[in-house]
This record gives sequence, structure tokens and C-alpha cells, in this order.
Amino acid sequence: MRKIMLLMAITASTALCQAQSIVGRWQLVNQSNCVEDELGASDDDTQALVDDMKSLSGSVPQILEFKSNSTGEESAKIISKKKSYNSRSFMYRYNDSGLYFLDKKSKTIIEGYTVEKLDTDSLIISNSSRVCETKIFVRVK
Repeated sequence: MRKIMLLMAITASTALCQAQSIVGRWQLVNQSNCVEDELGASDDDTQALVDDMKSLSGSVPQILEFKSNSTGEESAKIISKKKSYNSRSFMYRYNDSGLYFLDKKSKTIIEGYTVEKLDTDSLIISNSSRVCETKIFVRVK
């Protein structure tokens, strides 16, 4: 009886300790960029400029979908605006602290992000090369 209880306790603790999975659909709900940091003082004119820039992104929900085979799709350009990356499908690599978007042909890293937080319903990532750029996602069904 003790062995069964011990086995059940180990199984339960292992399930709780497993890392959260990034696989699924994530909607971008907030992002900060380096422009806000560069502008410095937050007077009314500066805040109006920042708000205008944010409104240009449109009202279509921006969704990233991570699939279990290390590929994914984005509904709008969320990750990279580079010309070499002109498709809405992507490849990625994820470990506990980093999320890397890869070139489909060469499998080299296009963009790297530090995973600040990942739990069952939220994902926060910061651009590795521009730490002032942060993206906040929520999981959607």
C-alpha cells in the first residue's frame, strides 16, 4: 500500500513540475517598443504620437499558432517585418528560457526572444537584441 501511495505521489509531482507547453494559439494583447523609451519625457504630444503609432496596427486580432512539429503560423506580421521573412508560416525552437524563430531553408535564427513568463494562459517574451521590445500574449481556444 505504501509503495502505491509513494508511486502516486511521485507521478503527481512529476506532472506538476513539467514545463508549460508553448503549443497552441496565442493572441497578442499588448506590446511595447523601443520608441517609447527613446522619446523619453511623456508629455501630451509624445503620448499622442505613441497612441497614433499603436492605432496603425489595425483591429484584426493578431494570433500566433505554435504547432507541436516546431512550425507555426501568424495571422499578421507579429514576429519579424524583414523582407527575407515574407511568409506567415514559420519554424521555431523553444526551450525553458528562449524562443527562437528560424529561417525555413537554412534553419538559422531570424529572431530570438527571452521567455519572461509562460503559464497556462499567458506568455510574455522580450526581444533578445532589443530588451525594450516586449510582447504579451494570452492563450486562445
